[in-house]
Amino acid sequence: MASIPKSEYARRRKALMEQMEPNSIAILPAAAVYIRNRDVEHIYRQDSDFQYLSGFPEPEAVLALIPGREHGEYVLFCRERNPERELWDGHRAGQDGAISEYGADDAFPIGDIDDILPGLIEGRDRVYYALGTNQEFDRHLMEWINVIRSKASRGAQPPSEFVALNHLLHDMRLFKSAAELKVMRAAAAISVRAHIRAMQASRAGLHEYHLEAELDYEFRKGGAKMPAYGSIVAAGRNGCILHYQENDALLRNGDLVLIDAGCEIDCYASDITRTFPVNGTFSAEQKAIYELVLESQEAAFAEIGPGKHWNLAHEATVKVITAGLVRLGLLHGSVDELIASEAYKAFYMHRAGHWLGMDVHDVGEYKLGGEWRVLEPGMALTVEPGIYIATDNADVPKKWRGIGIRIEDDVVVTRKGCDILTEGLPRTVAEVEALMAAARTQAA
Repeated sequence: MASIPKSEYARRRKALMEQMEPNSIAILPAAAVYIRNRDVEHIYRQDSDFQYLSGFPEPEAVLALIPGREHGEYVLFCRERNPERELWDGHRAGQDGAISEYGADDAFPIGDIDDILPGLIEGRDRVYYALGTNQEFDRHLMEWINVIRSKASRGAQPPSEFVALNHLLHDMRLFKSAAELKVMRAAAAISVRAHIRAMQASRAGLHEYHLEAELDYEFRKGGAKMPAYGSIVAAGRNGCILHYQENDALLRNGDLVLIDAGCEIDCYASDITRTFPVNGTFSAEQKAIYELVLESQEAAFAEIGPGKHWNLAHEATVKVITAGLVRLGLLHGSVDELIASEAYKAFYMHRAGHWLGMDVHDVGEYKLGGEWRVLEPGMALTVEPGIYIATDNADVPKKWRGIGIRIEDDVVVTRKGCDILTEGLPRTVAEVEALMAAARTQAA
């Protein structure tokens, strides 16, 4: 199973510390444990920033980076070993494991943080911290700062400045290394197999959750612990609900199914959408809309590459979709004027994509200095145009209503253009229909 090597975590910490001002400290808390109901917890997933710098998978932990500290620059506070709790909840690294397994220079029990961390902060000019993202930890941090301030008359020196850690860290996360891309390709490959399995299983009389079960089976079979986000399995008119989540409706002959789903490997996401006919054959109207969405996606791919700005891909999809809707008689008027008035938004109301990485909607600025960011090699993003014709849209003939189609793939910017990480999944009408026909023949 692909994973990020320990050497990469060390490299990331070093790169971040090199950007920090002298005599400073960076502090990050691990993700909290959330209660699902009463004494049952949600499956734990580490905070992405904390994971990015440490690879440490446990809750109740705090990471501190202190450039130039004589006794070690990387300090980790974590739970102590506890045989009784480990019998119930599983292995804990403890302080020795934090050092030997996760590369910490120094490690302390999390229960001692009130006594130790103020001393590490004291005398530092700046604290790098994501203020406002974790209110409970904000309060603890302010308490530690106030402890230092209370001793100012005895010579204690509280920090004079807080600096947003997100700015430095999230720009680092935007550029994917070879190791990261290897993990993202592994997640994409599993997700491709899951979508293929769902297409092969589709038939009228099943429910959306039957196809979701096929996805989950393939995710777990491939080694993924969880989906990267709540899977969307939307049949018929449900495909026009962008973030549909119920996944319990009946699959009907003649309807489409829109599946937006991807798994997560080592905290790296994949994000794929395919739309296909329940019975394996597109109707004339479904095919016309599908091929228009696919054409817009191909136009977007052509606008992704180094030196091209972020919004060019979206603009390409808008042009193709608007012109196509006019051609099909769903919009009327000049294409340029329809784009200027945003008339297309009645059918295409979202952006063409987003950054992709540890978060499915990953971190990173889309604009710099008010201008669209220029793409560079190593940036990963989705390309996901769609057309959604509401069932109550009285401005279009009835035969079009209720059709919702989105096609989404994951790409990485390369030196020459872009590489499609999810290339193995059928995209054309012919490919989708052939895959589903072969499955039916085999089943018969």
